[in-house]
Amino acid sequence: MHIPDGFIPFPQYLVYWIIAIVALYFSLQWANRDLKERQVPLFAVLAAGIFAIQAMNIPIPWGTSGHMVGAALVAIVFASPWAAVLLLSIVLILQGLIFGDGGVTALGANIFNMGIIGGFTGYYLFRATKSIGEVPAVLIASWASIFLAAIACAVEMWIAGTFPLNEGLAFMGLYHAVIGLIEAAITVIVVLAIENARPDLFSFKSWGKPKEVAAE
Repeated sequence: MHIPDGFIPFPQYLVYWIIAIVALYFSLQWANRDLKERQVPLFAVLAAGIFAIQAMNIPIPWGTSGHMVGAALVAIVFASPWAAVLLLSIVLILQGLIFGDGGVTALGANIFNMGIIGGFTGYYLFRATKSIGEVPAVLIASWASIFLAAIACAVEMWIAGTFPLNEGLAFMGLYHAVIGLIEAAITVIVVLAIENARPDLFSFKSWGKPKEVAAE
């Protein structure tokens, strides 16, 4: 899903850059306000894990590449889409500048797709569906977050004149619909593991945590 340099022309990529910078500003405000010191190690571990899973790229015809994203996981654990925006921005900046995975000019679009769309979709879908159960809600939110981010990427490539719309939607959607199943399963496993081992690290206050933990 990483868009390389040359796939989005100027001034289109400038629009995504502006959106990403504004979102990054609000995500830093979230970190200053809501990210607790005890959660910082978990934030770093998730960043390293997401960096690793995104390195497993699958080339996609009439698309960019297919891989897991992890935005929904971050948004759910920290109870904020801004957490996903911040973490994915850090990961994508390092990948683009140091490892050449994703273009510098396309960095704004990559943050928009994976951090903003992925994070907000994951967070709000989880909130909307968690009444049916934690596991189904995590499955739905994490699958939809990566699928919709892939669809957005295909539309952006069409607007940029890089790929045809129908083929881009078909291949990006199909590949990420399957990859999304893997991401959904991994997200559930990680969420349950963290919840069972360190429930005090979760920001959602309705998962049965003791009152003194939830009140922090």
